[in-house]
Amino acid sequence: MIQTDIIIIGAGPVGLFTVFEAGLLKLRCHLIDSLPQPGGQCSEIYPKKPIYDIPGFPEILAGDLVDNLMKQAEPFKPGFTLGEAANTIEKNADGKFVVTTVKGTKHEAPIVIIAGGLGVFEPRKPPIENIVDFEDKGVEYIIKDPAFYQDKKCVIAGGGDSALDWSIFLAENNIAKEVVLVHRSSSFRGHLDSVQKVINMADEGKIKLVTEAEVTGLSGNGKLNAVHITHQVNGEMVHETDHFIPLFGLKPSLGPIADWGLEIEKSAIKVDTLDYSTNIPGIYAVGDVNTYENKLKLILCGFHEGTLAVQSAFARIHPEKKNVLKYTTVNGVQGF
Repeated sequence: MIQTDIIIIGAGPVGLFTVFEAGLLKLRCHLIDSLPQPGGQCSEIYPKKPIYDIPGFPEILAGDLVDNLMKQAEPFKPGFTLGEAANTIEKNADGKFVVTTVKGTKHEAPIVIIAGGLGVFEPRKPPIENIVDFEDKGVEYIIKDPAFYQDKKCVIAGGGDSALDWSIFLAENNIAKEVVLVHRSSSFRGHLDSVQKVINMADEGKIKLVTEAEVTGLSGNGKLNAVHITHQVNGEMVHETDHFIPLFGLKPSLGPIADWGLEIEKSAIKVDTLDYSTNIPGIYAVGDVNTYENKLKLILCGFHEGTLAVQSAFARIHPEKKNVLKYTTVNGVQGF
């Protein structure tokens, strides 16, 4: 059995930063993740996607952020159980939790911090009758490597940050031969800066922007070669393309975590914002997996939540000790 101070379920950015904050308090961490490598969605789904709202980094690729977080956590020697989803949790007579993975690996600790992001997820697919026929044959629901679209014609559908950011990235860096962004409304859900940038690039002819329209059909002979776009005013049009990329987000599911007796609301774990604790003492939830009033699903908010959770965890593990906040600018990492 693997024993540690804190079991962190989820090795995404928030889980990795939580290791750093715990390490400053001399608390050992072991991370469990169903994915074969650390980084969560940033590694598995969009390692080459630029992120714009990490403090101190005007722009950083998701994969580079993960690399930096791994280096930041490295001095505290975290353990990893990767490629194994957390399956069950039990509480021993001594008050410690035992988390067992789907492969039977057992982990024991007095504290569990769930940083599982969106949990188990699958892409939201548009209601196009034959879309399955073209999956991996011109239809992709995520962009893992932008270079895959070099000199290709791409139609992106969606009105959120992913659709906007990828449209900008593929066009601005001269990767795709053509970028067409299709959205069913004339207003977007993404950051205002990104929306304005797309509009400006459309005016400059770098992006073809088609609003108040939807992709309603696909055609091709064994491989996609055209999308059928239905416009609210102009009716149907056929547009030749190499790739159709609907970016409508992910459908989250907590998976086995939903059966652990935690208070759940809308597929997320309810927490107390005092310390991001759950209804089960000793179990915390940080990042996208939790919910509370005015919740914002941003990585930087998850960093804050993990920081407060480990402060509370320290008090539970060492009730006899007084935790005096130290600043890394004074002590350095090795000074803790």
